[in-house]
Amino acid sequence: MSSANYPKEARLHRPSEFANVFANRRVTRGALFTLHYCPNQLEMARLGLVIAKKNASRSVTRNTIKRVIRDVFRHRRLQLSHKDYVIRLHRHITPCSLRELRKMVRTDVEPLFDQWLA
Repeated sequence: MSSANYPKEARLHRPSEFANVFANRRVTRGALFTLHYCPNQLEMARLGLVIAKKNASRSVTRNTIKRVIRDVFRHRRLQLSHKDYVIRLHRHITPCSLRELRKMVRTDVEPLFDQWLA
């Protein structure tokens, strides 16, 4: 299995799974994103995303943010601690080009995941 895949089992799907992570109250903050996490009983890391319209009003912006975060997670997934991770956008995204947005998101999210590499 390559580290560059993102199977269905590596995603949080149900509201109860997200609620469990938020209830745990373990948080790391970056400039744009908050990483909530909690241990899980599985042998893999799982990811959930919360990108609200309030902070990223254009759908193309939200989709680009999600795509970049999933890509960062996909490449680190097998090395991450076995936890459930939820990335939440907590700051308004100012209008910029997609290239700038990708760079901004990657710069903020990579250090959040790198601290959990096993």
